[in-house]
Amino acid sequence: MSMTRRTLLAAAPAASAAGLGGGPAAAQSPAPPPALHRYAVGEVAVTALHEGMAARPLDASFVRNAPFEAVQAALERAFLPKDQLPITFTPLLLTLGGRRVLIDTGFADNGPPTTGGALRALAALGIEPGQIDAVVISHFHPDHILGLRRKDGSLAYPNAQVLVPEAEAAFWMDESRMANPPDPLKPTVGAVRRAFEPKDIRVERYAWGKEVLPGLTALDARGHTPGHTAFLLESGGHRLMALSDVTNHPALFVRNPDWSAVFDMDADQARATRHAMLGMAAAERVAVAFYHAPFPAAGHIAKAGEGYEFVPLQWGVNPA
Repeated sequence: MSMTRRTLLAAAPAASAAGLGGGPAAAQSPAPPPALHRYAVGEVAVTALHEGMAARPLDASFVRNAPFEAVQAALERAFLPKDQLPITFTPLLLTLGGRRVLIDTGFADNGPPTTGGALRALAALGIEPGQIDAVVISHFHPDHILGLRRKDGSLAYPNAQVLVPEAEAAFWMDESRMANPPDPLKPTVGAVRRAFEPKDIRVERYAWGKEVLPGLTALDARGHTPGHTAFLLESGGHRLMALSDVTNHPALFVRNPDWSAVFDMDADQARATRHAMLGMAAAERVAVAFYHAPFPAAGHIAKAGEGYEFVPLQWGVNPA
């Protein structure tokens, strides 16, 4: 199996953002240069696009069902700071049946100063935003959908078909919820309004258990949000599970799948989903890609005691 890959620059430094925190020095960090990493899954070219990073200050509320000291110990074991978590954002570009397909978007120019890298990476590849044929959304959290539009409200990918999970759309686009969202849901409702209310966007809904596009099947991954979706990419006998936000940082939530991040809307269901998907990936040796793992956010899952280990992609070796 031949390997196609291209990395233009190493991953960018962590920096802060509105709502994600960080110190003054981090807030002034420049936007990272473009970075990408390409590998193959059968006949499909997969390119991880480094959207950027942001640092979230940590306290006892981040993991809702574990002592803060245990969380800090897990971070120390991973050689990470104990007072903040560097969160990476990694959309995927697929060359699928002759079409250019994005899975999730990042922020475009609507996010922290250290994000917006997906558009820069596409430019480095010589791909214009208008050449993206489809955008497949995993769920409606702002870091996954704000990049559908530029800061001026124009479509970031003007010719793309936008595919969204039926269950996610039904929840967030409910008229009563949109009209009067509870405080914890307001940031996501605001992002949904900004992304989808203007009538210039071409949106189609997809169901779980079916192909969204040829070779790309939507998997029920509810828990993180009501319609949260993962994907199984299959080509030429090779498979990759794009796990979206089944976990946040693997140093915490792959090693400790029973821990519940503050982002998980249904903690019990999110735990069940996490165990099922990590267990499948480990037992069947299916390659995985995450949205929030360290760039390029791909590799494998191995069973380790009561939890799992994330085994990162080896440079020069296809994961699938």
